Amino acid sequence: MRIYKNGGHRLFENDAETAQVVSGMLLDLEKNGLDAVRKYSKKFDNWEPETFELTNAEIEKVLSSVDMQLNEDTEFCQMNVRRFAEAQFKTLLPLEIETGKGIILGHRHIPVKSVGCYIPGGRYPMFGSAQMSIIPAKVAGVKNIYAFTPPVAGIGYYPATVNAMNKAGADRIFILGGVPAFAMMAFGMGVVEPVDILCGAGNKYVAEAKRQLFGRCGIDLLAGPTEILVIADESADPALVACDLIGQAEHDPNSGIALVCLSERFAAACLNEVENQLESLPTKNVARISWKNNGIITIAEDKDEAITISDDYAPEHLELHVMDKDYFFERLTNYGSLFIGEETTVAYGDKCIGTNHILPTSRAARYTGGVWVGKFLKTVTYQRMTPEASVQIGKVTQRQCDVERMLAHGITAKVRVDRYGKKS
Repeated sequence: MRIYKNGGHRLFENDAETAQVVSGMLLDLEKNGLDAVRKYSKKFDNWEPETFELTNAEIEKVLSSVDMQLNEDTEFCQMNVRRFAEAQFKTLLPLEIETGKGIILGHRHIPVKSVGCYIPGGRYPMFGSAQMSIIPAKVAGVKNIYAFTPPVAGIGYYPATVNAMNKAGADRIFILGGVPAFAMMAFGMGVVEPVDILCGAGNKYVAEAKRQLFGRCGIDLLAGPTEILVIADESADPALVACDLIGQAEHDPNSGIALVCLSERFAAACLNEVENQLESLPTKNVARISWKNNGIITIAEDKDEAITISDDYAPEHLELHVMDKDYFFERLTNYGSLFIGEETTVAYGDKCIGTNHILPTSRAARYTGGVWVGKFLKTVTYQRMTPEASVQIGKVTQRQCDVERMLAHGITAKVRVDRYGKKS
């Protein structure tokens, strides 16, 4: 293995200063409620409306302002996301099995009651994020979905985002950003029902708020800067690979950008393409920093080493620009979402192909996948028995409890052995 260029991919790490700031804000927000929300919203976003929730009339006004093409494209994207989520939901079947005579065990999938969905703004108004959290939650059967998005300076809110939130099925829509938004979702503040799960990405303060609120409610995952890794062999087009690498680099100066290839020739060609394409890229001010600081090109000895390198990196997005696609598909294990062949690209998954774009970063793909319909379901178990089976299980349970010295537990078993044993 040879590292051709290494800017050092930055992992999402604990930041003591950010943690302290967020902790202080959350304490203030929980104690002082809407007064604190208004204070921080004015301070950070210069946004202090009479109410942060949009009325039905305001939503209708927004919808009427969205042009027909945007409406059709949003519906197309959301249709794909919904179809895939519905197909995923159909795989989640209830289970009931008789493990022994009279011993019936099972599980059910029960949706959580309420979800808070955050649709980020910031550098880019990523209105497509609305369907990635709201639609899977709706398909799962969540009753109350509260959607929040930050205000837009000088505008108030971005019509395309409100339109997408509404079409995706949000029950209530709020224009509020950052830590205050997550505090309102988690604490309720008399405005909403405190949610069971917080969902959605944002800046480092948003990520830290989710980290600190986890336990009070669930979260989808902790997402750091976005990532792409491309595996390419000699059959790949260096210009297309370079295009995809810097396409992801525009997200953020800390984006992770990696290429694993199999030859010095391809590495040099791709590096040259990246530098050339950056010159004319409209968002080069961000993408160039990301590439300079975090770009990595690694030359693997063979396909197996390429797979090992990729699995160790565990990227959020993984693209395969290779001849033997099946070989890699069958062996790769650590990624958020896989894009097989040059015909597809990360932007398709981000926007409209149907798979979810809320994905694990910072090597979290080693142990979790991204957001999907199952994220909003609790798989709960149940047991049912005949009296005869209760006697059988009760005798073993009592002996186990005696060994563990958990005598009260043992008594609960013994009373059933005595009760049902006499009857039988």
